[in-house]
Amino acid sequence: MAALLISGFIGMFSETALNIAITELMALFNVEPATIQWLTTGFLLVLAILVPVSGLLLQWFTTRQLFIASLSFSIVGTLLAALAPGFEVLLVARLIQAVGTGLLLPLMFNTVLVIIPPHRRGTAMGIMGLVIMFAPAVGPAIAGLFLEYSSWRTIFWTALPLLVFALIFGIVFMRNVSELTRPRIDLLSIALSSIGFGGIVYGFSSAGEGEHGWSSPKVIIGIALGAVGLLLFILRQLRMKQPMMNLRAFRYPMFTMGTLIIFVSMMIILSTVMLLPIYLQTGMGLLPLAAGLLMLPGGLVNGLMSPIMGRLFDKYGPRWLVIPGLVLVIAILWLMTGIEPTTSKGEIIVLHSLLFIGISMIMMPAQTNGLNQLPRELYPDGTAIMNTLQQVAGAIGTALAISVLSAGQKAYYADNGIAPADYLSKLPQAMTQGVQGAFLMTIAFAGLGLLLSFFIKRVKVSSPEGGPQGPMH
Repeated sequence: MAALLISGFIGMFSETALNIAITELMALFNVEPATIQWLTTGFLLVLAILVPVSGLLLQWFTTRQLFIASLSFSIVGTLLAALAPGFEVLLVARLIQAVGTGLLLPLMFNTVLVIIPPHRRGTAMGIMGLVIMFAPAVGPAIAGLFLEYSSWRTIFWTALPLLVFALIFGIVFMRNVSELTRPRIDLLSIALSSIGFGGIVYGFSSAGEGEHGWSSPKVIIGIALGAVGLLLFILRQLRMKQPMMNLRAFRYPMFTMGTLIIFVSMMIILSTVMLLPIYLQTGMGLLPLAAGLLMLPGGLVNGLMSPIMGRLFDKYGPRWLVIPGLVLVIAILWLMTGIEPTTSKGEIIVLHSLLFIGISMIMMPAQTNGLNQLPRELYPDGTAIMNTLQQVAGAIGTALAISVLSAGQKAYYADNGIAPADYLSKLPQAMTQGVQGAFLMTIAFAGLGLLLSFFIKRVKVSSPEGGPQGPMH
């Protein structure tokens, strides 16, 4: 477990640290926000294709095999990113890194489900959250320091030896904990899954590109093709005796409820961590180091709150955490719709910190409660479903946020009769209108999550050795 946590920390560090460098990369590679977002959405696209297959991989390959494969892809991708001469190579490197992450995430969650009894999983998930969330907290600040005194490449050069250490550590100490059943591999299911999830992520991610936006043919075709592929995938899984992804996990209502709440929460998280660094640097004119330091307290608070929420979940269940958490998130997002260039740095820190306190009250309790209801044989499928939909949610949330941001900027220029030659001088004001609209959109996500949260109930565990509660009808 320690080897997985070390790897997860380093992977999350290299992923989130790059967000603070987005503005510099846009100028360096001469690309627009809609293009640079592919460093994030391309990452999510690979995860959306790979993670659905993870349930099958967990039943075919040992814990050690998947761990070594995951770290190997991460190391290759990180090295390539550090050497990348242009945007295209950097994007390819990110896609290779995504393969490593796509193998690691389901492996981490499945290992917790296998080795930790249900009545202690909240605490275990909380500790895992502390380790993993500490990386996104320090990532932007350290990346800002690198950008101030060195180069964005230092982000990857720093992560590389740590990944190599994690690989060696895992080879020495990692033990196999999963049971291999090696179910039949259905190539058609893999193809339909890739088309379905990949098409939806691609379609939404393309919405922020070009002049046509949501009316672009590749957006319409991507989403339509993805929807058809996903429908055929679902129908095939329900008819198979040994499905690639056992969707019968949705027979368990708290798993379904937890998955939906996690879906909404990921839309909020990914859209926020994309919007805020861009606005702090472009709208408020902060240097990367200052922007990273402003986001540091919120990430640290989120990580520190995770084990606390884990213990509270074990004691009180999810309801009294998830509902207040969503209320807090809605309130903070409403305040963030008033953000402007003159907003004080202290206010940004407080709002960001409170937002992620709310997020910590939602994510782990909803996820753990949902997975607790599944029987042991559905653990690989449950983790695959949750992790897959998180990537889809992240892509949709990011695409919608960038789309609303771009639309708000264009509307500001048009409404105020600003000529293209003056766009740069009015960029902070235009960016402000765009980011305010994007935060307003995230309130709608949170509102949907709040409605869902009223139906969440604690999954009861009969004894320390007892299994999860059965399905309800």
